[in-house]
Amino acid sequence: MARTITRYADFWPYYLREHAKPATRRLHYIGTALTFLFAALAILYGSWWWIAVPLAGYGFAWVAHFRVERNRPATFTYPLWSLVSDYRMFFLALSGRLGPHLHRAGVATGG
Repeated sequence: MARTITRYADFWPYYLREHAKPATRRLHYIGTALTFLFAALAILYGSWWWIAVPLAGYGFAWVAHFRVERNRPATFTYPLWSLVSDYRMFFLALSGRLGPHLHRAGVATGG
């Protein structure tokens, strides 16, 4: 049985290793970006747009895990830390600062 992670500092490198393939991260970025779009639409128009926020985020992420990475999404075991880490990874990637985090987690980033 795998050990339970009890500190976010230990979870973050685990999370990155679970997103080792660039295609997995790209699909996460698409889903995360769409959460902002659908949240904005929900605020502007209300109603059913709210349902699109988690569907976009989790839909793309879960496809990435099941089809690309071939692993079980961390969301199932660590839902809050996974959500925080999705946005953390997204903004670090946008700002060009994700590479050192991946390197420290042991994720190869070379071509």
